[in-house]
Amino acid sequence: MTKYGSFPGTRPRRLRTTPALRRMVAETRLHPADLILPAFVREGVSEPVPVGAMPGVVQHTRDTLRKAAVEAVEAGVSGIMLFGVPEDAKKDAVGTAGTDPDGILQVALRDVRSEVGDDLIIMSDLCLDEFTDHGHCGVLDGQGRVDNDATLERYAEMAQVQADAGAHVVGPSGMMDGQIGVVRDALDQTGHEDVSILAYTVKYSSAFYGPFREAVGSSLQGDRKTYQQDPANLRESLRELALDLEEGADMVMVKPAGPYLDILARVADSVDVPVAAYQISGEYAMIEAAAEKGWIDRERAILEALTGIKRAGARNILTYWATEVAQLLR
Repeated sequence: MTKYGSFPGTRPRRLRTTPALRRMVAETRLHPADLILPAFVREGVSEPVPVGAMPGVVQHTRDTLRKAAVEAVEAGVSGIMLFGVPEDAKKDAVGTAGTDPDGILQVALRDVRSEVGDDLIIMSDLCLDEFTDHGHCGVLDGQGRVDNDATLERYAEMAQVQADAGAHVVGPSGMMDGQIGVVRDALDQTGHEDVSILAYTVKYSSAFYGPFREAVGSSLQGDRKTYQQDPANLRESLRELALDLEEGADMVMVKPAGPYLDILARVADSVDVPVAAYQISGEYAMIEAAAEKGWIDRERAILEALTGIKRAGARNILTYWATEVAQLLR
């Protein structure tokens, strides 16, 4: 009992009594500018192709991708991350379509840049997995293993053609050792000093990527455990972080987001560069599937998941709900 006979004397609930009061004392706020929209563009289609495992997500045509970019700008979304889906016949062992100036990703980059200019930060996935017939993120050696250094040569080429096509930011996502330094050198040596690098610094070998592989038409044989990180490890992530910063990363990212909020928090506490997190396809699909069953409140679950990622330390979040959530927030 206090001296005035009131118990309890401290009542945190006082600050939860009305929506206006809860809004005023909120410690974490989502904003449209926090959000980045991942988007897929497919070669050779005349209509958008729905991604079965990701309700509401499509493989865009070039025209519908332009429209999606405009909608993102109007909603206040900061960026768009583009993934190209080539025709199967154009896939080969070294991912040639990924460095062809007329490949689908480079064409899409030019399309979006011409449509929205600098009003939207145009990002490009810098990886070979969409373009190889084996589905791995790099070039294979004679024993079927991903050859790190041969892959780096391909990434250097990709960086140049993506920057030439209009990317403001490139996102090397293949988890090759030394990829950030090689990409930075390639950009600088070709007159693209102003193009930024969003490093996929922490990218775990996750079960939650499943729906994404449908979205990009993956031809993956085997798994990516020799280059993506072991979900059991934390210190390994901090080592990767130190290396990427040393090699010149402008921004760093944790992927997936939701299952790795502890990693995200450690990374955010360790650096003075912007930190992003990718709410991946499996995270999206679980919420959509549960909502479709009527088991959860869809809108509340989406906002709660994104708020948790922001609270853990992400300055920016890649999410397939980016435009929808930005419209809600506005």
